[in-house]
Amino acid sequence: MKILESAIKKIKKPNSKMYEEAKERLRNQARPAGSLGILEDVGARLAGIFNTLDVKLENRQVVTCAGDHGICEEGVSLFPSDVTRQMVYNFVNGGASINVLAKHANAKVAVADLGVNWDFEPELPIFHKKIGKGTANFAKGPAMTREQAVQSVEAGIEIVDRLLEKRPLHIIGTGDMGIGNTTPSTAIIAAFSKIPVKKLTGRGTGIDDEALKNKIRVIESALDKNKPDANDPIDVLAKVGGFEIGGLAGIVIGAAKAGIPVVCDGLISTAGALIACKIARGAKPYLFASHNSVEIGHRFMLEHLGLTPLLNLEFRLGEGTGAAVAFELLDIATRVLCEIKTFEEVAIIDAQKNA
Repeated sequence: MKILESAIKKIKKPNSKMYEEAKERLRNQARPAGSLGILEDVGARLAGIFNTLDVKLENRQVVTCAGDHGICEEGVSLFPSDVTRQMVYNFVNGGASINVLAKHANAKVAVADLGVNWDFEPELPIFHKKIGKGTANFAKGPAMTREQAVQSVEAGIEIVDRLLEKRPLHIIGTGDMGIGNTTPSTAIIAAFSKIPVKKLTGRGTGIDDEALKNKIRVIESALDKNKPDANDPIDVLAKVGGFEIGGLAGIVIGAAKAGIPVVCDGLISTAGALIACKIARGAKPYLFASHNSVEIGHRFMLEHLGLTPLLNLEFRLGEGTGAAVAFELLDIATRVLCEIKTFEEVAIIDAQKNA
């Protein structure tokens, strides 16, 4: 756990004085106070993170983590696990939804294999961080060992480190790919919140009513069998999580260590963010929620984290698509803070015009 422990120790609090200075500027701008809603606090938070009122989110990166899940043996998904590796190739070839949305947001996409049940060519331009060829079926026992859980989180931290060796980054978005991964994600929020599984479980890839009932039964039974400890986030990840979810948690922690804001996507990315903030409380101030997913458990995750989503577009895709779209709003928030004139500045300008 040396990589993880070191990363946690290196996380610094954003500058609270700069945050307050930003809030004061926003209050004094030539418009009704609070009239730009959520964007105001987003801008102030970014000012605190970067320690400046003039934040520039120029270098943008989405990291899409992929992994397979043994729980698919229980019929919880509409699609076969083969789709996971097929989509990894699609990401690399630039043909997926995240590629299109990221391009529009002027962001690069990196793909990471944390646990796909496939041997990718070593030369394939992805992060080769495979912990195993898919997790175990957590309906029958733990999804992974505790050592593997730690390894997956540390892999995410290392991914951020490697990206920063190539170029400076100003914002990172997290995304996922893994058939069946709404099931472990739902189990994670159920373990932490104690909210009934039935209230948290969505249809994932579009399963019918009977399959939904089965999915709920599977999660309930798995939680009862594995008894994940809500006071031990690594135990929760190991018992009912996924390799890519651990990687996503590591990316949040790695970004916070580097002082970079990180935007989580939907249900699976937020499951990773939830694990991250349970492991490292200092990571929370660097975390932003891109949108409110159609997956019903996502709303409960955001409430548990105390995050307000920027968008509600009825997305339920993953990949980092929500994060890519939200990049534009975070960028707008920086311009709101820096460029809208205060009443005092307007008065000075008017006086100069009249001189």
